[in-house]
Amino acid sequence: MIALLALLLALPAGAASIDVQVALANGSPISEAVVYAVPDTRIPVGHKVTQMDQKNRVFVPHILPIQTGTWVEFPNSDDIRHQVYSLSPAKKFQLPLYKGKPAFPLQFNQSGVVALGCNIHESMSAYIVVVDTPYFAKTENGRASFANLAPGRYTVKVWYPEMREEPKPQVLTVGADDKLSLSFVTAK
Repeated sequence: MIALLALLLALPAGAASIDVQVALANGSPISEAVVYAVPDTRIPVGHKVTQMDQKNRVFVPHILPIQTGTWVEFPNSDDIRHQVYSLSPAKKFQLPLYKGKPAFPLQFNQSGVVALGCNIHESMSAYIVVVDTPYFAKTENGRASFANLAPGRYTVKVWYPEMREEPKPQVLTVGADDKLSLSFVTAK
């Protein structure tokens, strides 16, 4: 009983939710778009670690959204060696040629899109999308949702690899228990 009471007290009172749909102008849903809701007040990341693996000469996942300040490990699950790099302004780096798991993860302290490649295998590419919020998701069949948002003002943005220009951000103010829906329609 005490554990249940502690759990209920830990849940935010009056949490809001936002459902987002991302589609092309012809109505086709965009899968694996990164949707993120940035609150007016910055939320610290704490110590988060995640992974961008390499399997069958492919980065897994292909798109990895993370909060600014997150550490990323780059294990290599292949039988061959890889050399992961990025020339992106948000995070420039080059790991030495390796198999297995590098000794240390890399911290991503600047928001932006980090395009990854492998110096050995030109066909390998992936993206790490670094955002200034813990509220992010990848779309599945063009849809993503955020739950348990504290009341306040949020700027909702979208990114996906093939977009020509970033869709105009949408600014919302959510109150306790609001259930809002948004749509982003883009021209590829």
